Amino acid sequence: MIIGLLPQVAASFQVSIPTAGILVTGYALGVVAGAPLMTVLGTRISRKKMLMLLMGLFIAGNVISATAPAFGVMLAGRIVASLAHGAFFGIGSVVAADVVAPQRKAGAIAMMFTGLTLAKVIGVPLSTLVGQDIGWRLTFLIVAALGIVGLLGITRLVPEQPKPQGVRLRHELGEFRNVQVLLAMAMTVLGFGGVFAAITYISPMMTSVAGFSETTVTWLLVLFGLGMVSGNLVGGKLADRALMPLLYVSLGGLALVLALFTVTAHHRIASAVTIFLIGGLGFATVPPLQKRVLDQAAGAPTLASAVNIGAFNLGNALSAWLGGMVIAAGLGYTAPNWVGAVLAASALVLAVISSRLERRSVSSGRIVASSSPGTAAVSAHR
Repeated sequence: MIIGLLPQVAASFQVSIPTAGILVTGYALGVVAGAPLMTVLGTRISRKKMLMLLMGLFIAGNVISATAPAFGVMLAGRIVASLAHGAFFGIGSVVAADVVAPQRKAGAIAMMFTGLTLAKVIGVPLSTLVGQDIGWRLTFLIVAALGIVGLLGITRLVPEQPKPQGVRLRHELGEFRNVQVLLAMAMTVLGFGGVFAAITYISPMMTSVAGFSETTVTWLLVLFGLGMVSGNLVGGKLADRALMPLLYVSLGGLALVLALFTVTAHHRIASAVTIFLIGGLGFATVPPLQKRVLDQAAGAPTLASAVNIGAFNLGNALSAWLGGMVIAAGLGYTAPNWVGAVLAASALVLAVISSRLERRSVSSGRIVASSSPGTAAVSAHR
């Protein structure tokens, strides 16, 4: 929501656009810190109760932001709300995957994230429109009210599940020694960072470079959201069948489109098409990356899942900070697109490395397995 309101918030608190971008970075870092902390605390109660508590925290943070008298207080409100984010989607991913057959896990995760993508299509543009016409504070109160609706929905509709049994912090942390888990999370940071390097500063970029009016930015965010919905649904369907090829195509395409955005940003129609593609390619990576983490950390998925949600937001924080740096350096509002292209290309490199390491591991396992009977036969003969 804050992405479309950066100019209004900056003007209200009399700070620069890059400084206002800290609200994006601060929220993202709060997600990174809150994901493991809240997930560990959540092992003491049922997953449903934990989801309810997290939604309550989210509501409180948005109320603080709506009533903030100073920029620092608003940043604090954003951080309070962010503490719930990572654990909420992390635990939600595990719940979604647990209630379906194994071959439908990625689709279930994608369905849960469809709520997030629909919020981008409807909520972000609507909040931008309300913020521009009435005031940005009202948008945060609306989000808090929607949080109450979400809390009621969790209470009535989410199935009750027993408290996780046998969960030990040492066991959960042990999964982070798995190189494949770390590579998947690094891909998440860099790939999603590529998306938000460009999108964080979409409002000033489109008004100052492409020549759109402020009100038109709302509809550009709708396009971005539609791209997210499309990419998320396609990614959910394909991830269960061809996970790594999907990552190759989506990350490679994302890097290319972000590089082209430095050119297309100067043309209205071309920039609108590019924004849609960024949303589609960026969110096509979400179901496969989340599923890969769950698969690789199968022994202790809850914490790894939540931390990977934090990784998405660490990418947001990194890209927002780097994007603000290149703008502040005088390189122009299109410069963050180059930052995004480099981040997405780096994620693609990690995907290739991850796949090769996995193939080597499988091949080594086959060699050992195939050689064992022969070895046993020789030993018996002797």
